[in-house]
Amino acid sequence: MTQPTPGTPSLLRAINDRAALQALLERGPLTRPEIGALTGLSKPTASQLLARLQEAGLVVLNGIREGMPGRTAEVYRLNPEAAHVAALDVTHTHIDARVADITGTVIGRHRLVTPAPSDDLVGRVRTALDGAGAPADLRRVVIGVQGALDPGTGRIGYATSRDLPGWHIPHLVETLREGLGVPVSVENNVNLVAQAEQAHGAARGHRDFVLLWADEGLGSALVLGGRLHRGATGGAGEVGYMPAPGAPTARETGRYANHGYQALTGGPAVLRILRSYGVPGGTFRQAVSNAVLAAEGGGARAGDARAGLREVASRLAVGLASITSVVDPELIVLTGGTFLAGGETLRGLVERELHTLTIPRPPLLLSAVEGNPVLAGALDLALAATREEVFSSTVPS
Repeated sequence: MTQPTPGTPSLLRAINDRAALQALLERGPLTRPEIGALTGLSKPTASQLLARLQEAGLVVLNGIREGMPGRTAEVYRLNPEAAHVAALDVTHTHIDARVADITGTVIGRHRLVTPAPSDDLVGRVRTALDGAGAPADLRRVVIGVQGALDPGTGRIGYATSRDLPGWHIPHLVETLREGLGVPVSVENNVNLVAQAEQAHGAARGHRDFVLLWADEGLGSALVLGGRLHRGATGGAGEVGYMPAPGAPTARETGRYANHGYQALTGGPAVLRILRSYGVPGGTFRQAVSNAVLAAEGGGARAGDARAGLREVASRLAVGLASITSVVDPELIVLTGGTFLAGGETLRGLVERELHTLTIPRPPLLLSAVEGNPVLAGALDLALAATREEVFSSTVPS
C-alpha cells in the first residue's frame, strides 16, 4: 500500500507562494492583510511569504494605501519584469509579433513584411521579435502558422511552400529553439483562435465546441472535453480539404489544389457567388458587406443580395453539417473575414440552414475576441506555460 507523502515545510511554502502569486495576477495589487485573507495565512506567515517573493523578484511594492486615521498598508503587485513572452502570427506576406510581460500586458508590437522567401528563417523570426522589443531574457515564444506541425515528422503539413515560404524544413521547432535560445512552440493558427475564444471569447465556459474560420481559406478547430483535439498528424480541423458535395476532390485537382470545402466556400468562391447575383466588391469581404447592406436596405437589389447570401450560407452549412454530425458540439463559433463581414445576418442564415440538415442543433455564435485572435491565443498559451514555470519556481527540487 502506497503511503501519502507528508507535506514538508518547503513544499507548503511553495504552495502558499503560488496561491499568493495567483491572487495578485487575478486581482491586481493587494495589501498583506488582503493576501492573508485570500490565502488563509496568518499575518506572520503572509509577511514571511511577501518577503520571500520580493527577494525572488516575483513581487514588488506598489505604494501605500491609506485606511483608517493613522493606519496605512503597503500594497504589493506581481512584478511585470519577472518574465516576458512573445507571440507570432505568420502568413506568406508578413509576421506579426507581440511581446507581453507576465501580467499579460502587451509591451511591444511589430509587423515584419516578408515579400520574398529567405533561407534564414531564424533571422526573420529574430528580426520580428527585435522589432517588438523582445528582451534578452525572453522566456517563451508561441508561433501561429497556416498549417499544422506533424508531431511524428516535426515538419509543417497541410500547407504548401507558397503558404509558408521558408518554413518547410526538418526539425522546425528544434531549429527555432536552438537559433533563438528560448523555448518555442509552433501551433496551427485556427487552433490558437479557438484558444482565445475559450479563454475570453464566445466559447468561454464551454468544454465542447467547434470553431469555423472562413476567410480566404477555410479552417476549423475542435475542443472536446475542454481540450484542443489536434489529431495524429496535427491536422484535425483542416476542413478546407474536406470533401464537399458539388466541389472537386483531391483526386481531380491534386492534394493541395483548390478542392473540397475550400473550393465551395473559400474567399474566392464567395466573391464569385455574390458577383453572380450582381453584388459589387473588389474582395470577398467587401462583397459580403455590400450584400448585407443591400439585403437590409430594402432597395431594388435587396432580393438578389439576400439570395446570394443564402447561397453562401447554404454552402457553409454543408460543411458544418458534416462536422456537427460527427462531433455533436455544444456550440459553434464563427469567425474569419467572411463571418466578420456578414455579421449577424450571415450568422442567422447559416444557423437556420444548418439546423435543417442535422439532428443536433447547436447554437452558432460570432467571435467575441477583438484584435488579432491568433496573437491573442498564442499569448494565452505562452503566458500559461510561463506562469506555471515561474509560479512553481519556489518548489524545492
